[in-house]
Amino acid sequence: MPETIFALSSGSPPAAIAVVRISGSHAGRVLDVMAGGRPEPRTASLRTVCGSDGAILDRALVLWFPGPASSTGEDLAEFHLHGGRAVVAAVEQALAGMEKLRRATPGEFTRRAFANGRIDLAEAEGLADLLEAETELQRRNAMALAGGALSRQVEDWRERLLGLSAMVEAVLDFADEDDVAPVSDGFSQESRALGEEIGKWLYRPRAEVLREGFKVVLGGPPNAGKSSLFNALLDKDAAIISDIAGTTRDVLTRTVALEGVPFQFFDTAGVREGSADPIERIGIERAQGAFAEADLVLWLGAEGQGPQGCWEIETKADLMEGPLKIEARHRVSTLTGAGVEALRHDLAETARQAMPLPGELALNARQGRLLETASLALISAGQQRDPLLAAEELRAARVAFDGLIGRTTTEDMLDALFGRFCIGK
Repeated sequence: MPETIFALSSGSPPAAIAVVRISGSHAGRVLDVMAGGRPEPRTASLRTVCGSDGAILDRALVLWFPGPASSTGEDLAEFHLHGGRAVVAAVEQALAGMEKLRRATPGEFTRRAFANGRIDLAEAEGLADLLEAETELQRRNAMALAGGALSRQVEDWRERLLGLSAMVEAVLDFADEDDVAPVSDGFSQESRALGEEIGKWLYRPRAEVLREGFKVVLGGPPNAGKSSLFNALLDKDAAIISDIAGTTRDVLTRTVALEGVPFQFFDTAGVREGSADPIERIGIERAQGAFAEADLVLWLGAEGQGPQGCWEIETKADLMEGPLKIEARHRVSTLTGAGVEALRHDLAETARQAMPLPGELALNARQGRLLETASLALISAGQQRDPLLAAEELRAARVAFDGLIGRTTTEDMLDALFGRFCIGK
């Protein structure tokens, strides 16, 4: 039987209220000992909370959720305490002193909810994203995932897949041992159609760009104004600005939201040929690596010398009588601020196109890989005439669906996922 765990599930004290959660088979006994008994299920009751020695620790609201009708699927209790540090410490010390109780590890409450079937893996991933959400776009996507939108869609696909499997099994059941009939044209059409429907989801914007931010790298030769523009876009002095070439030696990263859209901005070392400084050469190599991983590069160097797909940006516009770049997307002056706001707005609009619409579901890399596997397997099943080969492709698609919502998974993957949660979640 799993151990009974406890943790502070609200923010760090001091606070108006502190919520301490207890989950496991001994949660009811905790209330018997510390709160004088268990209140009516799912009903808040004002109780005197005492230690095992009878000393009064607090007057608090107490709640009781008998399993399996609880968030973790186990017996669960909550103390809604006054949120002072001393109160929380005293209650935690009393709980730690009780037999068969221990402090929870990060994400353990949610992991138990998953293990007990209260949520599936896709919903757990959405909950992890929700806890980390910093913008409205991130929050809405995480809410859709945590609310089971993807899980419901996968269950619908899975039901249709099982129907296709039944069609194949019918062919196999009624076939002679030496003469197996081919699958029907109807099966082939339905299988390919389902695979293609799933395949369309692979073209949706991905969750990584939403969670990590749209990656914008500033590139160009030394003294092109990269660090000045970096600071101007962030509206803070994050990078050191100097007239000395090669001041920026490494990739400097900052996260910011522009018009509610999450971004990562990268300031890089000046790119030039023939540097004799080994440290500078390392910085140039890292800058080129950042170009390769960027969603967008703002090129501040000579026109036409930047990476493919970059935006040509002309800086120091206040010092120039006319444009030097024929096809500059923006002309800016970090000294006067001219053009900076227009660049910010253009970046926000461009990044918004690469992200899901508000409330639209976005797939992460793991989910995308599994849906791609299912899509290809279903399309392949629709191309098979031999029912045995078709059945094997359908099995591969079913395994992918099961992995997506957590019917089959690995402990290492679960450890990585639930390690993203805080201790009381």
